[in-house]
Amino acid sequence: MDKTVEHPHISVVSPVYRGEKMVEELVARIAASVSAITLDYEIILVNDASPDNSWGEIEKACARDKRVKGLDLSRNFGQHYAITAGLAHTKGDWVIVMDCDLQDRPEEIPNLYKKAMEGWDIVYARRINKKFGFWKKMSSTVFHKIFDWLSGMRTDETIGNYGIYKRAVIDGYNNMDEVARSFGTLVYYLGFKSTAVNVEHSERLEGKSSYTLTKLLKLSFDVMISNTNKPLKLAVGLGGIMSSVAFALALYNVVAKLIGAIQVSGYTTTVFSIWFVGGILLFMMGVLGLYIGKIFDQVKGRPLYVTRTKINF
Repeated sequence: MDKTVEHPHISVVSPVYRGEKMVEELVARIAASVSAITLDYEIILVNDASPDNSWGEIEKACARDKRVKGLDLSRNFGQHYAITAGLAHTKGDWVIVMDCDLQDRPEEIPNLYKKAMEGWDIVYARRINKKFGFWKKMSSTVFHKIFDWLSGMRTDETIGNYGIYKRAVIDGYNNMDEVARSFGTLVYYLGFKSTAVNVEHSERLEGKSSYTLTKLLKLSFDVMISNTNKPLKLAVGLGGIMSSVAFALALYNVVAKLIGAIQVSGYTTTVFSIWFVGGILLFMMGVLGLYIGKIFDQVKGRPLYVTRTKINF
């Protein structure tokens, strides 16, 4: 199809990684769902330097329909940076963000749009009966509980990136140039009117999630360090507690020495105290170092992503 849309009503952004066998069905199902709302739409697929032939499949989809647009990033920047790249190129009045693995069902798009028409700026897809493995479910639960405790936010582990967002929300997101990217967290910060609708969650069409435990931990640390200074406050509190304990222990030793309760000075106690206090100091320095590292990454001013090729823009 040769139809092009200068000002689409709906933009759909999907980061693609190891999606070679999913792209064709992904585009077909998105097009079918969005066409029930409007024919003025665009589908932006962002290839995050996938090691398979995902880009080749994106090129084919772009050749079949000019409303399908492709971005090929120069290297693997990560899911949230790929989302950022796609959002920076959207023109739609409403923007839908979804993964490429089809666990987020495109058939839910009309339901999200219908809810948005009630006056909401953001409508999230709340996934019921999540089709994730045991470890991913557990890690997600633990992450959200720790993050909520550290940040003071109230996040919902059943909600991911899938949702529909008003143009003003996307413009606000695009104006934030923070190096540490977490789409959901930055959108939460913007504070627009939001709600959620229950959606079915499907099994992954092909392969398995690219989020390894290492990547999940890295993302967790990035999100926490970038969005809250509570770890610094906890480190200060821990330092205060240790100082109080050390003072009490010193006072005890002085009193015990004066009343003759200690006949021989305790070498073991001294060594233990040195190692323990030293460990606490290193821990607090490490926390401080993480924050300094984030400052260093930000002030370098490097681009959030680099695009190698664009199609249909």
